[in-house]
Amino acid sequence: MNWWEGEFLRVRNNRLYLEGQPAEQLAEKYGTPLYVYSRKQLLRNLRSLREAFSPVPAGLEVRVAYAMKANPHRGILKTLLKGGCWIDAVSPGEVQTALKAGFSEEKIIFTGTSICQKDFEQVLQHPGVTVNIDAYEQIDLLEAARRRSRIRQPVRVSVRWNPGLGRGFCSQTVTAGDRSSDGSPIKFGVEDSRVLATFRRLQSLGFKLVGLHQHLGSGWTEEDFPVTVKAVDRMIKKAGELKKAGFELEFLDFGGGFGPRYKEEQRLFPLPEYAAYILDKVERAKLGLKAIVIEPGKHLAAEAGVLLVRVEYIKKSYGNLFACVNAGTFNTVPRPAIYEEAYHEIVNASQVNGGKKQKVTVAGHLCETGDVFGIERILPLPRCGHILAILMAGAYCHSMASRFNLREIPKEIVL
Repeated sequence: MNWWEGEFLRVRNNRLYLEGQPAEQLAEKYGTPLYVYSRKQLLRNLRSLREAFSPVPAGLEVRVAYAMKANPHRGILKTLLKGGCWIDAVSPGEVQTALKAGFSEEKIIFTGTSICQKDFEQVLQHPGVTVNIDAYEQIDLLEAARRRSRIRQPVRVSVRWNPGLGRGFCSQTVTAGDRSSDGSPIKFGVEDSRVLATFRRLQSLGFKLVGLHQHLGSGWTEEDFPVTVKAVDRMIKKAGELKKAGFELEFLDFGGGFGPRYKEEQRLFPLPEYAAYILDKVERAKLGLKAIVIEPGKHLAAEAGVLLVRVEYIKKSYGNLFACVNAGTFNTVPRPAIYEEAYHEIVNASQVNGGKKQKVTVAGHLCETGDVFGIERILPLPRCGHILAILMAGAYCHSMASRFNLREIPKEIVL
């Protein structure tokens, strides 16, 4: 059995099946390139996440706020709505999309960076949404938007703080600390020394302070665990300081970051241990919270999606072997082109195992040297017409895709 096989992905007669349907038949029916998503896998992932955060102390709610930027497909949103999820939105457009999918205003948290007054005005058209402030400097913009919108009911506001620690699978996905590992300054969150002043200013303007939020980064693995629990400690301490200052918080939002399994050798982030650590610390701190929030985006969606592409021909050049496919990374799975460290397993859906295996570079059809899905992958040698499956394509693939070279973004189907 291959390491990536499970209930969604199965091999039968040496061919790949997606939720019991042959990948080749789906490619033939709907055309390629094609995103295929699994509702059942989404719900499996959600169920395992909820199990990690159980049992929950009496009187405390665990809110799963799906990070919509991972994948805003309506079928995915509808599935997660039925599963009881909230929404983590980062733009007015995402707020509107969540509302159209059926989410109530009260189950949407809006967190934006470099926000303008117009953004706030659009969000405040839905006064039940919780606004998560990313900078002290946003307060004046939020107040101006509230005045212009003539909002009478109290606006629910939380504060995203930067705990001084960040972790991500690469430097471009670290979202806390002073600088990333490549030296880039981190733009997110209110620094520690300004958190109390931010709360007091918001309170003085009549906003309803309901929460404290942090997000360290994306794609955590087992080695990130010590840093993430240290950040939990800092969050609990900061919440205690706010409580002493008179701020009774409704929730603490610990963000997301736990990565799915992209590689066979990847050691998964110990989510049950992390969840137990959070619940224990919250219970011991006696902060009077009603809820904790987590924001899994890719953790729910990545594994639930596959991109199917067709091999057009096999090319030999200067000793290199290429499987040339009818898709480009920028238009389908941009992560390998954007992040040097990104990796997606590639499966020959037409001949999963056996046959002669060779090092093959899976090359896209864009005029860009970096347009390769995988470099020198060991695969059963593909032939013209074979279908390749790019795994873990349910998150940050279609949502990040562009029309570079004026290529179309592929269709999506949900099984």
